Amino acid sequence: MSDSNLIDGRAIAAEVHESTGARVAALRERGVVPGLVFIRVGEDPASQVYVGMKERMSAKLGIQSTTHVLAGDAPEAELLALIEKLNADAAVHGILVQAPLPRHIDGARVYSAVAPGKDVDGFHPVNMGKLVLGDPSGFVPCTPAGVHELLVRSGVPVAGAEVVVLGRGNIVGKPLAALLMQKAPHADATVTVCHSRSRDIAAHCRRADILVAAMGVAEFVKADMVKKGAVVIDVGVNRVDDPAAPKGYRLVGDIDFAAIRPVAGRITPNPGGVGPMTIAMLLQNTVRSAEAATAARA
Repeated sequence: MSDSNLIDGRAIAAEVHESTGARVAALRERGVVPGLVFIRVGEDPASQVYVGMKERMSAKLGIQSTTHVLAGDAPEAELLALIEKLNADAAVHGILVQAPLPRHIDGARVYSAVAPGKDVDGFHPVNMGKLVLGDPSGFVPCTPAGVHELLVRSGVPVAGAEVVVLGRGNIVGKPLAALLMQKAPHADATVTVCHSRSRDIAAHCRRADILVAAMGVAEFVKADMVKKGAVVIDVGVNRVDDPAAPKGYRLVGDIDFAAIRPVAGRITPNPGGVGPMTIAMLLQNTVRSAEAATAARA
């Protein structure tokens, strides 16, 4: 099968990075270097990989990034004190506290401690509230923003579309639903959010012009749940045992990609779909923050 129905997240992310890089260059000409700080608590292997990817792309675009690593048993107060210090640092335009956090740390308290203007992950209640109200001055969480950008740049009609989002999490499901239902360009969709208590999820899925899977359940969506010609976006990353794989496991999405691809009108691969866009939108948010800070000082 040709790649004609694939939505290439890597290629679209490269387009976003090109624009972001130009904005970084313009800031640097004015003597401003966008600064992004990552905070990790503990040595979660996946977190190390994700932060490393973000660091490398930051460097490629000319964004100054720094990573602070706290011990896995560090008290919450130590993390909050670090965030307070970074909030007050004019050279820092973006702060990202990498999930997951240890169980003894209250994630909601931590994300709320980041100054809204430096909350480039978009998790602060102020930014979430602005998203729901349709206020474009806030930061949209990076994965929902990336999904939206994929749809826009792929020419997928969103206005009036039936969109089904599988998953009601604060990181993807809720903010994506709010983003797509806004009375705004490239939005105006009719959005249904399904979750673990939803009745007959398959019936909801079959109505969807655009189906976004963000449940965190390996290959949950099967081909008979997808309307022919629908756009299918796979956000999930799940580890499944595979003795034949070099590491003894492999990563799969929330959809049965091989079975669904012949049915879908457009579909994201996994990897290579939503993941690259999440990083692209994070760095774009960081540059927006640096531009806003520079304008405020002018």
